[in-house]
Amino acid sequence: MENKWGKTKLGNVLEIKYGKDHKKLNEGNIPCYGTGGIMRMVDEYLYEDISILIPRKGSLNNIYFIEEPFWTVDTIFWTKINQEKTNPRFLFYQLSIIDFVSLNVGSAVPSLTVPVLNEIPINLPPLPEQKRIAHILGSLDDKIELNRQMNQTLEQMAQALFKSWFVDFDPVIDNALAAGNPIPEELHVKAENRKILGNNRKPLPEEIQKLFPNEFEYSEELEKWVPKGWRVRSVGKEFNLTMGQSPPGSTYNEEGIGIPFFQGRTDFGFRYPKNRIFCTQPKRFANKSDVLVSVRAPVGDINLATEDCCIGRGIAAVRHRTGSRSYTYYSMLQLRDHFNKYEAEGTVFGSINQKDFNNIIWLTCSPEMVKSFEKFAGNWDQKIEINSNDTAKLIKLRDTLLPKLISGEVRVPEFEKIIE
Repeated sequence: MENKWGKTKLGNVLEIKYGKDHKKLNEGNIPCYGTGGIMRMVDEYLYEDISILIPRKGSLNNIYFIEEPFWTVDTIFWTKINQEKTNPRFLFYQLSIIDFVSLNVGSAVPSLTVPVLNEIPINLPPLPEQKRIAHILGSLDDKIELNRQMNQTLEQMAQALFKSWFVDFDPVIDNALAAGNPIPEELHVKAENRKILGNNRKPLPEEIQKLFPNEFEYSEELEKWVPKGWRVRSVGKEFNLTMGQSPPGSTYNEEGIGIPFFQGRTDFGFRYPKNRIFCTQPKRFANKSDVLVSVRAPVGDINLATEDCCIGRGIAAVRHRTGSRSYTYYSMLQLRDHFNKYEAEGTVFGSINQKDFNNIIWLTCSPEMVKSFEKFAGNWDQKIEINSNDTAKLIKLRDTLLPKLISGEVRVPEFEKIIE
């Protein structure tokens, strides 16, 4: 289709402004942006209208669309957009597909200048068309963001439940209070809080509540009070652990030949890794739904395998002996503080070996409690998986549509029914 849209230069539709020093500002509720995102919250703003932030130095492709008052430091430009000429969100989407790194004029530090940015060519369809395009792409981004927020909320709920049951021992405290049994001094505050909550807290189903003991006993090994009958063991006794081993580099490819290969945090996402490298001669495997733990630089990043895959020496695959996916995942999250010690103790790069991983102390409850936790958290995790799959499809659709709509290669009516 012939593109009959107008063209102009970026400098004709916005004014580029320099950020300012933030060090003398007080703490507040206004976000202060640098090239890496929000640096701190301050009590003043540079601008309160819609703006696009463009890096001046550093990570040149990190641009931001801002719809609230903000402050920026001097490593990033802020802009005043002429909204009579262009829709701000349409302009943002157009800038988002530009490789600003290719416009670098710096030497030691990647840099952009106002004259260089002002000369960037811009497609300029009529404003109504810009708004329709921005609405389509914005609707996709809004749904992607909603899924992200839902997933964070669901994961926080599951983490809170894990902490309540296996760290704070809330059901045991409740049972001890109901039975009139003594509460250890170190748990008195928690017990008082449980009393205050009283009928306002949602009780566990009786068949689950009765799985927890109604007394505590002192653990010499952990030097604290724990639920009576729970045993102190090790990660190696409670979880099946497979340390990764890297295949020869000559067996790697990016064409999808073989099985997915993961080496470390480079491949990790919010919860699931991204298929980037494949391997034709795998050495060590992780099964679908195994928890992937980064064991080298940095130690302790955590993801879930979505399919059988090959793991390199930077990753360990973990699964609780009951097979519980959710219990394993939130257990490994609970060990992050422990993993951080290995990160800090590394000479050049932090790491944890198989022996040290297996020897981490773990407080063991009954398999029935693990299975009960799985019933609750497993449902939430299933929703997270569905949302994540939905998000992946939306991102693919958006990334396919964006350059075609922005360039005018395709027009809005062809895709409005698909988006609906």
